[in-house]
Amino acid sequence: MAKQTGDALSVKLNRQIGKRNLGMLIALGISALIVILSLPFMNWIRISYIRGFAEKYSIDLGKTPIFPGYSMLTFLGFVQKTKAGILGFPAFLLFFAVVASLVLHAVYIVNLIIAKPKRSNGLLGIYSFGKASNILSIIASAGTIWYIFFWANSRTFPGTFIPSPVVFIVLVLAVANLVIVKALEKTELKKYHDHGFFEEVRRNWILFVFLIPCFIYFLINNYLPMSGIYFAFTQFNFRDGLFFSPFVGFKNFEFLVKANLWPLTRNTILYNIVFIGLGNVLQIFFAILVSQVGVKWFKKTSQTLIFMPYFVSYVILRVLVYSLLEDKLGLLDNLLGNLTGKNIDFYNTPKYWPGLIVFFSMWKGIGYGMVVYLATIMGISDEYYEAAKIDGANIFQQIRFITVPLLKPTFIILLLYAIGGIMRGQFELFYQMVGQNGILYDLTDIIDTYVYRVTTTQAMSMGLATAAGLYQSVFGLVIVVLTNWIIKRRNAEYALF
Repeated sequence: MAKQTGDALSVKLNRQIGKRNLGMLIALGISALIVILSLPFMNWIRISYIRGFAEKYSIDLGKTPIFPGYSMLTFLGFVQKTKAGILGFPAFLLFFAVVASLVLHAVYIVNLIIAKPKRSNGLLGIYSFGKASNILSIIASAGTIWYIFFWANSRTFPGTFIPSPVVFIVLVLAVANLVIVKALEKTELKKYHDHGFFEEVRRNWILFVFLIPCFIYFLINNYLPMSGIYFAFTQFNFRDGLFFSPFVGFKNFEFLVKANLWPLTRNTILYNIVFIGLGNVLQIFFAILVSQVGVKWFKKTSQTLIFMPYFVSYVILRVLVYSLLEDKLGLLDNLLGNLTGKNIDFYNTPKYWPGLIVFFSMWKGIGYGMVVYLATIMGISDEYYEAAKIDGANIFQQIRFITVPLLKPTFIILLLYAIGGIMRGQFELFYQMVGQNGILYDLTDIIDTYVYRVTTTQAMSMGLATAAGLYQSVFGLVIVVLTNWIIKRRNAEYALF
């Protein structure tokens, strides 16, 4: 009897696995087809009246060829050639929706091919990629249809743009694939007793209501301003505004590349590496020193004196640096002259400035970071140190084997946060110390100071500044993801995500 029951359960399980594998195979095939239909050689938009459009926008078809069909990955090229800025921003959003859907479909396909169910939630993680990729494909295809009928034709030249049958096929396939993935996910949810997101919302709706203000705050202050990224791809003018200015593609980025982008990037990264590395080491060092001070009044005084430079404004720092280094009248210059008989013209000698900038950065910021590490040290249980003393460990051994290892999580978290801004130079520090002294630019110029000079000396340069900011953000994102991946491979507990 038990054997018959076991055989029946085995047959049922095999049927379930067979249905799941069939569903996954169908989903994989549909996703692969969506990817093919979204590639640049598959036209989503057709142009029916090229000559009329060219006449309206005074386009010489001999010099600017216009093709009869475009995909959403190539349509921005049409916008750039025709200088029809009114078409740019929606096409820009749809372009990124298609790119994002292609990336997620690729990840989803790879995961389906090498599918390995996890013990905790089976294939739910893979199905999440499937849902996200198909939802983005739906948004991209439906958005393209809306864009053609209710934006492009009504705003430019009625009847010029026609949706290709391909875009409707992608929409139908994405909807069908989403239904299949949801069905597969539903079976997996039952198997692993997971009630899903919407059931979670129903059960804990009060907690989600409390999240609404936070969501609104980040939406208004963090996500909606991201539309300003479009500045980087336009030749902005106040007459047309952000959304109607001519789309120029990567011309703003080409300007940055021609303007010694590599030296600027090198300086920015190298300075930040020194700031992050040396800064954290010195912050830990001073935090340990202060924590070991036994006299209470001396401990508080030391902590205050180390922390005080953080409150010195960069304008005051500029005055201090000038008073120290100014030729013939500066305190340090006079002191060196009296001791060696030779004055140093610091403001005309670039080689001294990397060291000077690092020194004053450490002097100003070391106290702030020290407080974070000192708080961590104060949170370490005294039982560890008492046990170490019983075992005969001296003060240096206690620091080496107890304090430093327990500071490691704090160090890694601060490191990840700092690396996220590795392409963001300390503009105030560099600008106030160096100013407009072109002699020092080779060793002291960073992206932020360069962008400031460009935006204050060239009219209508918002596109250049935004391009530089976007370059910094993308570079920083890649560095953070790679660093987090390396840390996660070594010790997942210390990773941010």
